[in-house]
Amino acid sequence: MDPQAARTPEEIARAIREEGARIEPWVIDRRRHFHRHPELSLEEVRTTADIAAELDALGIPYERPLPTGLVATLAGTAPDAYAPDGTPRRRILLRADIDGLPVTERTGEPYASEEEGRMHACGHDCHIAMLLGALRILAGMTDELHGEVRALFQASEENGRGAWMAIDAGVTEGVDGAFAMHIWSEVDAGTVSCEPGPRMASTDWFRIDVEGTSCHGAMPQRGADAIIAAAEIVNALQTVVSRDLDPFEPAVVTVGELHGGTARNVIAGSAYLTGTVRTYSEAVHDRMPALIERICTRTAEALGAEARLTEYTVAHHAVVNDPRASERARRAVERVLGPEAQGSYRGTMSGEDFSEILRAVPGALVFLGTRNPEIGATWAQHSCYYRIDESVLVKGSMLAAQYAADFLAE
Repeated sequence: MDPQAARTPEEIARAIREEGARIEPWVIDRRRHFHRHPELSLEEVRTTADIAAELDALGIPYERPLPTGLVATLAGTAPDAYAPDGTPRRRILLRADIDGLPVTERTGEPYASEEEGRMHACGHDCHIAMLLGALRILAGMTDELHGEVRALFQASEENGRGAWMAIDAGVTEGVDGAFAMHIWSEVDAGTVSCEPGPRMASTDWFRIDVEGTSCHGAMPQRGADAIIAAAEIVNALQTVVSRDLDPFEPAVVTVGELHGGTARNVIAGSAYLTGTVRTYSEAVHDRMPALIERICTRTAEALGAEARLTEYTVAHHAVVNDPRASERARRAVERVLGPEAQGSYRGTMSGEDFSEILRAVPGALVFLGTRNPEIGATWAQHSCYYRIDESVLVKGSMLAAQYAADFLAE
């Protein structure tokens, strides 16, 4: 290709928009296909095979470094895309998660889940379709790619392990930047939030075991009730946020399970509770295990029981957008979708394991809005009624393509 014939950024954006308009029905159809067939974390066998079939049809090579999920490579053919030794001038990682949730769908959509008790209730079906759409757009303009696109279709996001596994498999090696999108029910359809800094919370899991003394239910004075101690611990844990932390530091401590007792007329001798912790700040994140342990041990002691923090697992850290990557994303939104597509969102205490990729490689995760009350697209992620405005899907494909082209051209 003659360097003098290279298209301007505006011409590239126009080409992306034109191709996006052409493939929009295909992107929507792909999303509906994946929506019909959700698979849980680490079980995405059919999903992986179907993605591979789409890549085969596009002529895009891929590898499977893990049992589920895959990594595709789209090589640019611009004159400076690769050094003589085969090293790409720059390499961008585009990522889409692919797993579903153990939710029974109740949307009534004609393309609703066909898998009993499973649903794409978080939008990962959309992420697959959008990334496939981005690759289809970019595959037709490789002469404008000054480097290499690595596309990660990542398994097991919902259990917080997939990104760790991908990193261990070498997916981030040789990568200069990373980009991902999450469709989001609290952002207006068609707008995109690209703010820098913390965007999604760290996610930790904990378990507390309580030991009391069982006795007859009619003789409570003879024992120490583990259920009472566990219940008081649930309440006391809320003071971690309200009294131990700076009010300007977002944090959530949620107990999702409390189990105890063996019979209705027996004072419980043991109980346990499990929950999750969400934080933005690394400093607050590091303090949480000690704070929780203090609360549980001393509360139980006051009631004649014992309690221990027996498990505390860091699922993943907070999603923190690199300022330069966020600005690049903002410019890409304006270039390919228009200034009216610039959105704003405060962020969320929900978690995302793309955070681990961002700890290895500078980049950004943006929120692509799908909220549209006119079509009932208002339900929160993970709801059995979750639905989206499908008109946003090809916009996600165009945005990812634009971001990749811009990044590789720098």
